[in-house]
Amino acid sequence: MVETFAVASGKGGTGKTTTTLALGMALAEEYDVTVIDADTGMANVLFHAGLADVETTLHEVLAGEAPVEEAAYDRFGMRVVPCGTSLAGFRDSDPTRLREVVADLAADTDVILLDAPAALGSRQGVLPVVLADRVVVVLQPTIPSLSDGLKAQEYAHTYETGVAGLLFNRVTDDANIEAVSERAERYFEGETLATVPEREVVRAARRAGEPLLAHAPDSEPAAAYREAAAALEVRERDSGAVADRFRNAVVPEQP
Repeated sequence: MVETFAVASGKGGTGKTTTTLALGMALAEEYDVTVIDADTGMANVLFHAGLADVETTLHEVLAGEAPVEEAAYDRFGMRVVPCGTSLAGFRDSDPTRLREVVADLAADTDVILLDAPAALGSRQGVLPVVLADRVVVVLQPTIPSLSDGLKAQEYAHTYETGVAGLLFNRVTDDANIEAVSERAERYFEGETLATVPEREVVRAARRAGEPLLAHAPDSEPAAAYREAAAALEVRERDSGAVADRFRNAVVPEQP
C-alpha cells in the first residue's frame, strides 16, 4: 500500500515544513513513511531534519547525477529525501524527474509526504500537487492565508487531486479559531484535522535542527500534530499501480 500527500499552503510562512515532518513522525508510529522536500527552489527540510551537511540531495537526483537511494536518509523513524539549497543545483535539476523519484520510492513505503513549494504558479511548484493523491492544506487563521489556501485547493481540483483536510497552524491564543475553522469548512473540502498553537518551542526545534516531535514530544503543538495525523485515514493503494501512475503523470507546461 502507498498513498501520497502533498502538504501545501499557497503562501510561505505557514509552517509547511514543520507540519510535513511532524505528520511524518506521527504517522511513522504506524506506517513506513517517506518525506520528500519537493520545494526545489526554497528547500528547508534538510535544516529541520539535521541533514544540512549531507552531500547528495534531491537536486543531484533531479540532475541525473545520483540515484534516489543515495539521497534518502533514515532519520527520526522516517526516510527523508532532502533537497539542496544552491542556485546551481536548482538550475541543473529537471523537475519532471520527480515523477520517477516518487515512483521508485513508492515501491517500499506506505505513506509519501511531499513538502510542496509555497508558490504554486510554476511547473516545479505545481508538480507535487499533480503527483499527490490528496493535499493537506496548511493555513493560518487570517484572510490572506485562507485566500491563498483556496488557490491551493483550486490547483488540486484542476489536477484531480483530493483534499485530505485542513490544518490550522501558528494559531495564537487570541484567535477565534473555532469560528474561523467553521467558516473555512464552508469553502474548503475536508475537515479541520487539527489546530496547532503558536509556541516558542516550535522555533526552538527549528534552531536545534530537529523535527518538533523529536525536540519537544510532549508539547502542545506536538500533541496537535499527532491529532492531525490520527485524523488522516491512509488509503490502501497497489504500489505497482501507483508507481505506474507517477511515471505517466502529465507534467503541465503552465499551471
